[in-house]
Amino acid sequence: MDPTSQIIVALDCDDRATADALVEQLGDACRAYKVGLQLLTAAGPDAVKALVAQGKEVFLDLKLFEIPHSVAAAVRAAGALGVSMITVHGMGGSGIMSAAVEAARDFPGMRVLALTVVTSMTDADLADIGVGDAAGEQVHRLARLAQKAGCHGVIASPQDVATLRSNLGPDALIVTPGVTLPGESPAGHARPGTPHAAIAAGASHVVVGRTVTRAANPATAFHTVRTSLTP
Repeated sequence: MDPTSQIIVALDCDDRATADALVEQLGDACRAYKVGLQLLTAAGPDAVKALVAQGKEVFLDLKLFEIPHSVAAAVRAAGALGVSMITVHGMGGSGIMSAAVEAARDFPGMRVLALTVVTSMTDADLADIGVGDAAGEQVHRLARLAQKAGCHGVIASPQDVATLRSNLGPDALIVTPGVTLPGESPAGHARPGTPHAAIAAGASHVVVGRTVTRAANPATAFHTVRTSLTP
């Protein structure tokens, strides 16, 4: 896979103008962007429509966790916007994930990804909500459930990728947030890794945030990330 197509830049911006400026700076170099709760709440679906109109792939990271009917309705709405990937929460169980997959069938270009364990969570955090297993074990439990429900792939930390790739096979998408270049702070991620390590372990995509979006020159930072993915 072309390294450029493996990088998703997270548009975690407070407003549409900031997001638009970043997209303009990166130009044709960046093909895919993540739109999450922050930008969607601030700017609405028009932010997604604008990216799609520019030929960009949009990873709509909403971590849907609702009754299956509502999840299906949200997936269909995302499909109508032209979204390429959408996330559901694996903790919602088979019913939610299956409903999302079924709703996505009308949009062949859209893939449903199941969030396993948020990269900020530790074993202690899981224990607080009644999950006695370690984060790694919970990741793989939910990944198996997601695959059985028909999801196209999963969201997991860089540290989980190698085992996930072995268990899920060559075709599953494995998208990894929590990646930073060597020497950078992992910010709020408890299980981070470098973009190179994630791809080398078998990730299909890496989600890059502050490394690019907070850089003095985002285009140069993006090029550095891209270069790091090649041997």
